[in-house]
Amino acid sequence: MNLTWQLKDWNELDKDALYEMLALRINVFVIEQNCPYQDVDGKDKQSLHLYAMNEAGQCIACLRMVRPGVSYKEWSIGRVVTDPSTRGTGLGKELMKRAMEYFRQLENPPIRISAQSHLQKFYEDFGFESVSDEYMEDEIPHVEMVIGSIK
Repeated sequence: MNLTWQLKDWNELDKDALYEMLALRINVFVIEQNCPYQDVDGKDKQSLHLYAMNEAGQCIACLRMVRPGVSYKEWSIGRVVTDPSTRGTGLGKELMKRAMEYFRQLENPPIRISAQSHLQKFYEDFGFESVSDEYMEDEIPHVEMVIGSIK
């Protein structure tokens, strides 16, 4: 699979990339997970966006890195998503690996996430640890996780 990876601040995003990212997020988080919620929440404007485009110009993986003071006092990673057709290929791991590489360049700041509970092991593999009991967010079980430094 030939992918083009990009890491861009909000002000650097072009309209086609933004459209593709939002389409992927809505397809998975709203339609596939049958969870009507407000995906466009204002945090994208205060985030860095990491995404992969395929040869057809479709976004097939993306996440946002939310600056400290927006969701939490720490950096946060959210809206981590891959296209359903790519599941099981390791693309999600590659996406997170690239995000963590960026944070290594920032000297490993603390990061806090709100992870869907069924993905807890996925994030533990990157060094995140659970710091809360399970809670419901948009009717989906979640757990808060943190990493103090990236190994």
